[in-house]
Amino acid sequence: MSDQRLQIPAHIFREYDIRGIAEDELGSETVRAIGQSYGTYLSDLGVFAVTVGGDARLSTPRIKADVIEGLGRAGVSVIDIGLTATPAFYWSLHHFGVDGGVMVTGSHNPPEFNGLKLAHGKATIWGDDIQEIYRIIAEGRAETSQSRGGVRSEDITDRYIDMLVSKIKLGPRKLKVVLDSGNGTGGIFAPKFLRRAGAEVLELFSEPDGRFPNHHPDPTKREYLTALTSAVLESGADAGIGFDGDSDRIGVVDDRGNMIFGDQLMLLFWQEILPRNPGAVVIVEVKSSMMLPDEAARLGGRPLWWKSGHSLVKAKMKDENALFSGEVSGHMFFADEYYGYDDAFYAAGRLLRILSNTNERLSDLIGAMPSYPSTAETRFACPDDLKFGVVERVREAARGMETITVDGVRIIRENGWSLLRSSNTQPVLVARCEGRTIEDLDRICDDMKRMIKDAGGPDFEWEY
Repeated sequence: MSDQRLQIPAHIFREYDIRGIAEDELGSETVRAIGQSYGTYLSDLGVFAVTVGGDARLSTPRIKADVIEGLGRAGVSVIDIGLTATPAFYWSLHHFGVDGGVMVTGSHNPPEFNGLKLAHGKATIWGDDIQEIYRIIAEGRAETSQSRGGVRSEDITDRYIDMLVSKIKLGPRKLKVVLDSGNGTGGIFAPKFLRRAGAEVLELFSEPDGRFPNHHPDPTKREYLTALTSAVLESGADAGIGFDGDSDRIGVVDDRGNMIFGDQLMLLFWQEILPRNPGAVVIVEVKSSMMLPDEAARLGGRPLWWKSGHSLVKAKMKDENALFSGEVSGHMFFADEYYGYDDAFYAAGRLLRILSNTNERLSDLIGAMPSYPSTAETRFACPDDLKFGVVERVREAARGMETITVDGVRIIRENGWSLLRSSNTQPVLVARCEGRTIEDLDRICDDMKRMIKDAGGPDFEWEY
């Protein structure tokens, strides 16, 4: 048993999920051990029934079967909801009244990756709770129950879509929207939902295919929005909406084919929410443009800087009783009229609700927002055993400067800011800069790149 435990790679247990190369780091023995360990963790908390779903990746059926096997060994019963989207999985926790579950998904990562999002209560676990799953395995504490947990299958697709339709009522303006599911799970849900809500829908790549033959399923990268942008312009659509592989992140293209960044989308939603809820706390992710906290404060909100990461943001929202938050990466969390988890379908519905109640075009609504030149969220490879040290040395070099250090280091500079943080899901560093003018941005980028190099970081090129 000890030799087997030594084969479990510790680095796949990340800040808010378990993730690795499917056929190498998430082999069957490893996944069954994770399932049994997680079942032990839940049993100790009095939870003996969970839901389990999976995305469209080729490795997902095998991994899902393995995690169900491990849960059964620990005496935990499973409701298998099959091929599904992460937000539908989150809803299943509410729908079935269970206090745990597993979503097998590699999210927006390359096809060879996969992972496990683990829930307790109605939210995913993170941080030390993820590490506890590893410790249970490493210390040989996984329990084998005398009574094996059972398995039953449930298809919740139509029930979940019914729920979405019940929560979104569009206004009088008729809309045309292009949906790009990127051969992930979005095509199972989004077209039917938004048609029933009253929109005219044009579909791209709706068929789930874990090879992702048309483009990588990450709708927040310009290079993956080419087909969506072309379809919007050719059809005269009011908007284009893309989903990542498991449909918890949204990407948007306006009627002129311009990509809308996550912080711009957040401000659009805050413009609807804050007038109804003056004084509401506005949780601002550290990668956000300075226009977001500035404008949120102008609208009567109370900005609060916070870390990146879907589980971390949801936990902070619960602590602050926040109504809404989001991430530049496209996660949107509505708790004012919804459950508080990241649901790209519901976010799409909220966007169309705003558009259907105004005669202004989406490009005009975004164009009215303050806009400053910035880099994109620039991600570059750095080994897990080095990346945190690079961030710490940049933080030390920034002593004496105004900084925000809730997640990495955001350096407040003359006429702008720069950020360096470690990815919690990959061996990657993440950087972003913004300036009030192009000249400010160039100066800030040059200085930040020098600081990263001096801190022992790798060479990289800024993305725009």
